[in-house]
Amino acid sequence: MRLFVSVDLDGLAEGVADAQAHLPETGSLRLVDPTDAHVTLKFLGEVAPDRVDEVQEALATAVTDAGVDPFEMAVGGFGVFPSLDYISVVWVGVREGGPELTRLHEAVERETTALGFDPADHEFTPHVTLARMNDARGKDAVQRVVREADPTVGRMDVTEVRLTESTLTDDGPTYETVARFPL
Repeated sequence: MRLFVSVDLDGLAEGVADAQAHLPETGSLRLVDPTDAHVTLKFLGEVAPDRVDEVQEALATAVTDAGVDPFEMAVGGFGVFPSLDYISVVWVGVREGGPELTRLHEAVERETTALGFDPADHEFTPHVTLARMNDARGKDAVQRVVREADPTVGRMDVTEVRLTESTLTDDGPTYETVARFPL
């Protein structure tokens, strides 16, 4: 099972689609399905089915230990990874709720690395992926939009963390919630 830990953007698909509408149509951008939008706290990768219970216990502990109560998150503003010179991901950021998401990420990171999962290889930046860029076609237009546009996706109450299974298909990934962990 291919698993990740996330905060899903329930109710904000229209705002995600509106932000994506700012992006230029290039042959190099692959848009994410707005209904699948989420903030990834930790990508676990392939997990043997017989380890899922152990992962769920660790995540329940992490969410409790993080000490984060339900909070409001505001999403908006463009960013890219790894840089404007070489764009592989276009995203919108978290304008409010970042400290809470960071605490959740750190607790999840602690518990999952204790189980033997690889530690994150980059600093945590709370974000929602909008598109992936396959090559440099249209890079100038994407750079211009990222510099000049400032979309607002919306606000939502964050009340839970999810363990999600990602199944890769020819039409893109499909997601199914495996477990929910209330704040």
